[in-house]
Amino acid sequence: MKHLERLEDQAIYILREAYKHFDNLCMLWSIGKDSTVLLWLARKAFFGHCPIPLVHIDTTYKIPEMIRQAG
Repeated sequence: MKHLERLEDQAIYILREAYKHFDNLCMLWSIGKDSTVLLWLARKAFFGHCPIPLVHIDTTYKIPEMIRQAG
């Protein structure tokens, strides 16, 4: 198995375990690259939908490209 596939599998495992063990779980999301990848992994872990509530973090950066892609 390739290195990135192992990392992805491990991230999916961690997300599922966290969801199973914590009652008040949420994910921080800033519309940035890192938090969007985390959201993508969560959707993959839960078969297309993310059961973990997202909390938007306003970084005060107003990059038009980010806003267009999020909408």
